[in-house]
Amino acid sequence: MIDWEVAVNTGVRLVRPGPQISLTEARQAVAQLRELSVTAQAHVREFTGMNSLEPVGPAAVVDRPGWIRANVDGFRVVLDPILDTLGPSGPKDSPVGTITTAVGSRVTGAQLGAVLSYLAGRVLGQYELFLPPDPEGRAPAGRLTLVAPNIVHAERELDVDPHDFRLWVCLHEETHRTQFTANPWLRGHVQQLMTDYLRASNLSAFDFLDRLRAVGEAVAEVVRGNEANLIDVFQSEEQSEILDRITAVMTLAEGHGDYVMDAVGPQVVPSVAEIRRRFQRRREGGNRLDKVIRQLLGLELKMKQYEEGSAFVRAVVARVGMADFNRVWESPETLPTLAEIRDPDAWIARVVHPPLPIPPGGESESE
Repeated sequence: MIDWEVAVNTGVRLVRPGPQISLTEARQAVAQLRELSVTAQAHVREFTGMNSLEPVGPAAVVDRPGWIRANVDGFRVVLDPILDTLGPSGPKDSPVGTITTAVGSRVTGAQLGAVLSYLAGRVLGQYELFLPPDPEGRAPAGRLTLVAPNIVHAERELDVDPHDFRLWVCLHEETHRTQFTANPWLRGHVQQLMTDYLRASNLSAFDFLDRLRAVGEAVAEVVRGNEANLIDVFQSEEQSEILDRITAVMTLAEGHGDYVMDAVGPQVVPSVAEIRRRFQRRREGGNRLDKVIRQLLGLELKMKQYEEGSAFVRAVVARVGMADFNRVWESPETLPTLAEIRDPDAWIARVVHPPLPIPPGGESESE
């Protein structure tokens, strides 16, 4: 259903080059990002009270094509086992079925590559959860990746101190790594949610191609200023419920990262307030076409996740402290729902201060 080679080739061909920078400056930026990613580990550990249960080293620093290739590898790890079970609903052994599937795989590969080429110019870093197995067949736990040309481009565009900005970015991404390495169950939980979401699609290859026709309608809606995105085009009602659970986890993770990168303090990142102000303005900016693309790809939803998740973390830490907030990472049952993200007191009441059970034969005060 997806031609992965076409996805990589399309993405690498379409991605724009990074900022003009000398070889010496590039090497210095890469070296400093690796160094600061290690520095950030201690700051995140001390501030959050969370300790990684796995060995961690410096971040991997890549360029835009490298980020595209890494993400295609990650998609393959998650999607290949599932896509292999989704056969076409039509006669796949017929010439028509074979041609349709072959053409469709190239179409979806090109579409994925085009999306990744757009994102590759904007992503500053990420914690890659899903990696191909090593030569011995073992699945790596994850990898912290920083996209050097995008970080350099952003710091120049914002006109901020490069050292402070690079450490600030490392703090956010290191927080993500700590979330998953201090709580190994979380990776499997996220992967299971993604698997459940994809298996609930009920889309054959033929149905998938048919659904592509609705993309044009979604684009037209966004251009007219209405609410729409490509996720809604493809998901079923059952997927919508699962997506709410995925969104809740990612909102918590992104908000926690934003909270930590700002709260670690001016003693670590002296110009943090100015960086945040300028960076937030950049997040909200962009021309009309850029905003349309962001909405279609669900990136506007991601911006909302940063805001709602950060507000949730701030509220809970302010009310019960960091130690009790960290109960959020204990198990799938202690994760907040989307409703609790928007109502922190509800999560506190359920997880931190649950009502005392009524003993057998006892009566509640209302009785």
